[in-house]
Amino acid sequence: MNKEIFLPKDFKVPEQLETNRLCLRMLKVSDVVKDYDAVMSSVEHLQKTKPFGPNKKWPKGLTVEQNLIDLGWHQKEFQMRSSFAYTVMNLDESKCLGCIYLEPSSKPNYEAKVFLWVRQSEVESGLDEHLFESVKKWISEKWPFKKVAYPGRDISWDKWHDDIFF
Repeated sequence: MNKEIFLPKDFKVPEQLETNRLCLRMLKVSDVVKDYDAVMSSVEHLQKTKPFGPNKKWPKGLTVEQNLIDLGWHQKEFQMRSSFAYTVMNLDESKCLGCIYLEPSSKPNYEAKVFLWVRQSEVESGLDEHLFESVKKWISEKWPFKKVAYPGRDISWDKWHDDIFF
């Protein structure tokens, strides 16, 4: 796929994914309170699992204002179709359960990469596995990508960062 074109112009971006446990939809600035709560209640879990890579310190030092800026950035990228951040909500949308991020890959063997996380309080219920399997199926069925990477999940971080491997 051309690096400048992440998606074909005529591709209709899926608005949501709903399962029996969760709903994904575009992450928006209006989600800041619920999103910030999910992040800050899960700092220890996020620092341990490193959903964005082994060298990332996120969410250390994150403020509500910085989170609002981040959400605005994600919302704008979604509107521009350059990357896609989805909030993971419970079915009545009263609680943010996590996020997924679908982005172009810089690795030549992959068209897209996906990062995802769930809040710490949902890990023991198996929500992380449910989300991962649901997202993999959704992307393979509803998105135009043939080769998608899930760094830290189906590809180790060491292999992902090894430029020779990819």
